[in-house]
Amino acid sequence: MFRLGRGQHSLFITLYSHSINYLVLAVMSFPVKVIRDGLLEKRSSGLLQLWKKKRCVLTEEGLRLHSCKGGSGSNAPGSAWSSRAKELRFERMETVECVEYKRGMVYFTVVMAKGKEIDFRCAQEGTLWNAEIALALVRYKNQQALQTGRNRHLYTAPLGSTGEDEAL
Repeated sequence: MFRLGRGQHSLFITLYSHSINYLVLAVMSFPVKVIRDGLLEKRSSGLLQLWKKKRCVLTEEGLRLHSCKGGSGSNAPGSAWSSRAKELRFERMETVECVEYKRGMVYFTVVMAKGKEIDFRCAQEGTLWNAEIALALVRYKNQQALQTGRNRHLYTAPLGSTGEDEAL
């Protein structure tokens, strides 16, 4: 067991408070807006292709998928969600497609840039996940296109200049 002496105790508290402030600043320096947080079912890529419940957090940057720690995937009060998340970032996402409605469920596919397809389903109640993901993806792609246009505009020669009258 570790014991702190009189001088060490105040040093520990100071270091602890500085590390907390650093952690808060690190987290606050990259704020991510959460658009939606809830449950989705993802089809596994294994041989049986089972549907597994995931806690999904849709942000401005992509979709984070958290697995259930208990393994059952249930939404019971005692079930805990993993702090580690698989992240599907919009920069690597192509589109949301293949929407199908069956027996109160909505089935859709997220297509990644390299052609990988990830199947999801959700209940057909309220605002649908597929629409929210598609809108967030379009918003992200539009922001990227605007930024590219701004950068191109900043780094191009003015319209009146042809570059011919400049000395080489």
